[in-house]
Amino acid sequence: MLADLLLILHLLFILFALLGAILLLRWPWLLLLHLPAIVWVVMLELNGWICPLTPLENRFRQAAGEAGYKGGFIDHYLLPLIYPAGLTPEIQQWLGLGALLINLALYGWVARHWHRRGTP
Repeated sequence: MLADLLLILHLLFILFALLGAILLLRWPWLLLLHLPAIVWVVMLELNGWICPLTPLENRFRQAAGEAGYKGGFIDHYLLPLIYPAGLTPEIQQWLGLGALLINLALYGWVARHWHRRGTP
């Protein structure tokens, strides 16, 4: 159960890093959380690092007696989103660049919106 909970948290973090800039329109203070999140994701992907949540999740699964990722809703639907088959260092770098480009576009959109409204 802890591994599944961590997997959901992992997915939510990825979604926040990719699209969290949209939340800045409502809560500008989230900038303090979102910038470090997207910097972490881009650095992780561009350098081919492994997120520390992944080994922790695997340890939880092994402690529960699971051999791998099989069965259940979480394993079937969420795992392929976070751990796609055939992930290579080159694909990982493209994912990092994609995350960076998405966020540059979103931050440009948010900045333009703030400028029009006079928001900081």
